[in-house]
Amino acid sequence: MEEVDVEPAVTNIPAASNGTHLGFAWGPGDILVYETLYKTSGAKGSGCPFVHEVRKDEDIYSPILRKLFNESHHIFVGLQTIREDLPSKNKKPQFVSISKNYRSVIRACMEELQQVAELIWNLCEVLFIEAAPAGSLLLHLLDWVRLHKADVDEKAREVLANRDMFRVWQVVSYVLQGRLEEARQMLVKQATLQPAARKMYKLMDALLSKMPFYNPGGTQTLTEFDVKWRHWHEEVDRCLQDNSFASNKHLELICKVLVGDEDTLLEHKDLLSTWYHFLVTRLLFCHPTVKPTELHYYAQSCMTMFLDPRSVPEPLDSILLAAFEFDIHQVIKDCSIALNNWWFVAHLTDLLDHCKLLQSHNLHFGSNLREFLLLEYASGLFTHHSLWQLAVDYFDHCPEFGRVYLELQIERVPLDTERKALKVLRICEQRQMSEQVRSICKIMAMRALRNNRLGSALSWSIRAKDAAFATLISEKFLQDYCARGTFSDLDLIDNLGPAMLLSDRLTFLGKYREFHKLYGEKRFSEAAKLLLSLMTAKIAPRSFWMTLLTDALPLLEQKEVIFSADQTHELMFCLEELTSSLNNTTPGTDRPMQDEDIEVTKVELLRLALARNLAMAIVKEGTVEA
Repeated sequence: MEEVDVEPAVTNIPAASNGTHLGFAWGPGDILVYETLYKTSGAKGSGCPFVHEVRKDEDIYSPILRKLFNESHHIFVGLQTIREDLPSKNKKPQFVSISKNYRSVIRACMEELQQVAELIWNLCEVLFIEAAPAGSLLLHLLDWVRLHKADVDEKAREVLANRDMFRVWQVVSYVLQGRLEEARQMLVKQATLQPAARKMYKLMDALLSKMPFYNPGGTQTLTEFDVKWRHWHEEVDRCLQDNSFASNKHLELICKVLVGDEDTLLEHKDLLSTWYHFLVTRLLFCHPTVKPTELHYYAQSCMTMFLDPRSVPEPLDSILLAAFEFDIHQVIKDCSIALNNWWFVAHLTDLLDHCKLLQSHNLHFGSNLREFLLLEYASGLFTHHSLWQLAVDYFDHCPEFGRVYLELQIERVPLDTERKALKVLRICEQRQMSEQVRSICKIMAMRALRNNRLGSALSWSIRAKDAAFATLISEKFLQDYCARGTFSDLDLIDNLGPAMLLSDRLTFLGKYREFHKLYGEKRFSEAAKLLLSLMTAKIAPRSFWMTLLTDALPLLEQKEVIFSADQTHELMFCLEELTSSLNNTTPGTDRPMQDEDIEVTKVELLRLALARNLAMAIVKEGTVEA
């Protein structure tokens, strides 16, 4: 697509005076602008203390458009599921149905904005998606005009309800839209009020009733319809030439419209209101079998005749003219400039691409037009606090750059709550985005640790498979146990399962908790074996050995011998190894005398208990052997 050939819009920054030097920082959906300390020569005045936020897609914060984005998301996802291998003939009705669904969403959600958006979409549907042939084309264009000029109905209902009220322009408005039955009803009502002119009204009613309309589902060929229409047109023209309605200027005006008199049509611009309404009316009464390839000629001439030659065409005029010229890329380009968000062009381009109507049109950085517009639209959604979830599906259906964009954007989603973090995490896990999964889990684990929620922190670190962080949190659990004498978050520790193998410290935490469970269930032999293995296998940190040996005291004091002689020897060896390392600590360390006394007392108690247990174990084992 060509470069945009219009100047970019100027954005005024409040409180930024002329000549000031502005700095800026790019954000995901906005720019932060601030005044710097730099002064140009001759500049005076103090700097502005404010930082201004310049948003790119302000529309996404509109409640009306938020509903549009949500509703159209389901239609978009449904469109992507249509099978590629189906014949085009079978897919066309589905594409038309999807286009109508989009239009209904526009009509329901966009209120005052829907008129322009639906007008353009509807025309694209008729010309590109329906691809109506000659004959049917005019019928679709009539429906298009009627849909977007519905004020005629309301005014006509007032006329029919009021016997004293009649204005010819209301009948003419119906005729200009090809709604001849409604026009006849209003003329019948007027004929009853003017008995003297009843014959003329009857003649006009006959002309209106005879006007042929092409029936695509009928047996009549387009050539037969054209012959029939020409006969009718000649009959209307004869009535006009014979001055059949000369005595009634209202009926004569209607007759001139039926014959397609251009001067008469242009005299009533106020009833047509737009050049494209004039185009469809002119085709109806002059060229009912117009071919799609001829549309651009009639559209250009009607636009030239209808608009003031000194006036500059509106953006809508350029868009519609490009559509009548079947220049799809120009339609998309002009809509991108004229409409103030990416929703319209992204969804229209996607639908046209599925219809195989867009030629391969790669942009300079490799992505095709469809993907470029979808990426821009989805990137805008990602800056919204709730709409970001919709954007994920759009990125999923951009095969070239969608995943890269998603990886970059998902990291910018603020993880305000644990629930939101789980949503983001689920999205990343479903798409095997391992780096993002680890990043999210680390962020949440660190946040939980700062809030002293050790269970949550451990859960997140396990999910991130972060061995170092799991070790750190396991240490915190053990320190908490030493300080309080109990474990917090027992459910989590009890159900670690294979996750405890993530780090040695986590393994020790899980096994140490298992020791407490065995002890609580009075399974003393199993508890003693597990406790000893934690020390001899070097799983337990050296700093925790005294705690483990202290835990062994109740087992050593049991009446029944729990530890065998060999096990007792191993415990004694661990105690001596621990005491020797304590004695070898650097002399200058500041340890309170009270703590040293407690340690000495514990060691003496342990030695006494171990000696007593060793004697009992030797006696018991000797007795058994004898």
